[in-house]
Amino acid sequence: MATFATSDGTTKYAARFAGRAAAGHFREQQGLWLSSLGIGTYLGEPDERTDRAYTHAAVAAVEAGVNVIDSAINYRFQRSERSIGAALAELLRRGYSREELLLCTKGGFLTPDGEMPADASEYFNREYVETGILQEGDVAAGCHSMAPRFLADQLERSRRNLGVETIDVYYLHNPETQLDEVPREMFHSRVRAAFEFLESAVAAAKIHFYGMATWNAFRQTEDSTDYLSLATMESLARDVAGGSHHFRFVQLPCNLGMTEALTRANQKLDARTVPVVEAANKLGITLMASASMLQGQLSRGLPSFVKAALGMTTDAERALQFVRSTPGITTALVGMNRIEHVGTNLSLVKVEPASQDQFSRLFERGKQA
Repeated sequence: MATFATSDGTTKYAARFAGRAAAGHFREQQGLWLSSLGIGTYLGEPDERTDRAYTHAAVAAVEAGVNVIDSAINYRFQRSERSIGAALAELLRRGYSREELLLCTKGGFLTPDGEMPADASEYFNREYVETGILQEGDVAAGCHSMAPRFLADQLERSRRNLGVETIDVYYLHNPETQLDEVPREMFHSRVRAAFEFLESAVAAAKIHFYGMATWNAFRQTEDSTDYLSLATMESLARDVAGGSHHFRFVQLPCNLGMTEALTRANQKLDARTVPVVEAANKLGITLMASASMLQGQLSRGLPSFVKAALGMTTDAERALQFVRSTPGITTALVGMNRIEHVGTNLSLVKVEPASQDQFSRLFERGKQA
């Protein structure tokens, strides 16, 4: 039995919702059938109440038609990963299999364990420096590392937190954080070393794919300090592992207020400059959208032309409909730590994504507004 999402497993999952999920809700990427909506686990207090809430929400989301689950080791001081681990255990008891679910997490930011220690410097020194996991020069911006020793440590912690043998997608978390103080040539060297480690983790069946979860990197103009070229990142992976490399996922913000992934031509590809959605498609990289509702800011007060173009009952539904319908975006991630949020947001499972005509009219009316 596989320890990660498989073609057969995700096909089985999609088949569970035959007649319940609308056409277009499940999309095939990297040989997997993935839901157009995914559950995120970023926000919330580091307490037991929120732990349980995320666990219940994740179980409810999977039972409602979502098989993409996203977390990070630093979310709520490792507690979000553990909440997802508890949810996975419950889902297995309810008859779901590991192969049906795409489990994603991230490493890169230094994080305490469970709560903020009284003396953070003492904690990190004891936990990482004295043990040799982090050495001089490994940390950038006082909080971020891509050193292979550090990533190896973080990956093992994430596997334990989640209770799984294999993580489907392991992201380098906001690698552009380092570009404020690390020269670009050194940055590329660090990324390459990180990719070498991540390819070895694939070979060891600890992860299945890897990628980058970013905030600014792929949305910025080319002259920005924290800009990244997707083609350059893919080329580094190709240098490490050839055409069979496993750098196949990128996460970036995409929402009604942040449309750069679709509208900003900032990626050089084949002598042209194109938006990242087009570059990713050409390079065989799957895009996942974070901040689909911009931490709730887009759940109310949207302009009337958005309602006119997309329909739907609420602004929250319209915000999610926009992201899941954006050409080139596979999954719109939305934070859900309450079951009532799951019920509201996942009503869209039964709704087809917006048509190309609806999407075009949205932008036309936006220009007129």
